[in-house]
Amino acid sequence: MDILRSVRTVAEAEGPGVVDWDRAAAAAKDATAPGSIALSDAERAGYAADVRDARSRLAEVAGIEFDVPDTVEVQNRHHWIDASVGTFRRVMDPIEAAAAGDGEEAGAVGDPGTDSLDVMPDSAPGPVGPAPGAAFAQDLSRVANTGSMAFALGFLARNVLGQYDPLLLADEPDADHGLYFVHPNIVAVAAALDVDYPRFRRWIAFHEVTHAAEFGAAPWLPEYLESRVERGVEGMVGGAGGVEGMTGRGLDPDAFAELQAAMTAVEGYAEVLMDRAFDGEYADLRRKLDERRGGGGPVRRLAQRLLGLGLKRRQYERGAAFFRHVADVRGIEAAGAVWERAENLPTAGEIDDPEAWLVRVDP
Repeated sequence: MDILRSVRTVAEAEGPGVVDWDRAAAAAKDATAPGSIALSDAERAGYAADVRDARSRLAEVAGIEFDVPDTVEVQNRHHWIDASVGTFRRVMDPIEAAAAGDGEEAGAVGDPGTDSLDVMPDSAPGPVGPAPGAAFAQDLSRVANTGSMAFALGFLARNVLGQYDPLLLADEPDADHGLYFVHPNIVAVAAALDVDYPRFRRWIAFHEVTHAAEFGAAPWLPEYLESRVERGVEGMVGGAGGVEGMTGRGLDPDAFAELQAAMTAVEGYAEVLMDRAFDGEYADLRRKLDERRGGGGPVRRLAQRLLGLGLKRRQYERGAAFFRHVADVRGIEAAGAVWERAENLPTAGEIDDPEAWLVRVDP
C-alpha cells in the first residue's frame, strides 16, 4: 500500500473523459493492500460447498428455480477493483459522452457564452480549442473526479465481502453474471467480529446466492433496473442538450424513486430469504454485522455517508420489514410473487405499508 504513489497517480490523470479510469483503478490499488488468497484445499472445498448448498436450500425454501454463475471467483481486493471498475464506468458513460459533446460545441468559433477566442481570419473559419483557462479547469476537474473514483473503489474494496454481479449495462447482452467473494475481507471481518470463519463465510455465501435467486426468478429485472439508471442519468445530463450539468433538468425523480424501490425490494427479500434458508443459528452474525454497518471511526462514517452506504442500510431495513410481514402473513413463497413481473414490485409507499401490496397483488 503506497498512499503517496496513489496521490501521484491521480495527479497524472489525463485523457478526454471526465474520469481517467485506468488511473482511478491504479490509484485505488496503490492505496489498498491486496490481501492474500492463498487458500487451503479445505477452504476451496468450503467455498464450493457453501455455494452449492445455498443454491439447493434457497430453491427449496423459496420455491423457485435459478442458476448460479458458472464461475465463482474468490478474489483479493485488487481483483475486486478490476472486476468492478467496468460497472462504474458503464454507469458514467452517458455523463462522459455528454461532457465530450459539450466540449465539442464549446470549441466552435463565435459560440456565445464560451471562453474560446476567435483569433482565426475570416478566410479560414473553423473550430478552435478551448481557452487555456478552460482547458486547465477541465484538467483539474478530471483529476478531482479520478481521485473521487479512486477513493470509492479503494474504500469498497476494503469492505465488500461478497458480490453478485448481474452485469447491468454490459456491452454484451448475453454476458454471464458473476459471483465474487473477497476472501481477505471475509477472513478479516470474521476475526474482527469474533465469529467462526467457516460459518461466517457460509452465511455470506447464502446472502450472495440469494441475489442470484432473485435475478434468476425475475429475468425482466436487469432490463428494468438498467432503464431506470439510464433515465436517471439522462436527466442528470439534460438529455441531448449536453451537460446542463446538474443545473438543467436535474435528476429524474420518477426513475430514481422506482430504482430505489426496486433495490429496496432486492436487498430486503435477500435478507429475509437467507435468514429463513440458512442452515444454522445466525442471530449473533446478524447483530454483529449490523453493528459493523453502522460503526467505525469518523473517517469510516464519513466515507459511508459520501458513498451513500447509509441509504443502502436503510434499504436493508425497510425491505426486510416489508418481506417479513408478507412472509409471516402469506408465507415466503408468496413473497416471491414480487419477482413474477415488474408490476408486482412494491411502490415506495407499499414498502412501508405491506398490507396495501398484499391487497393489490394478492399473491
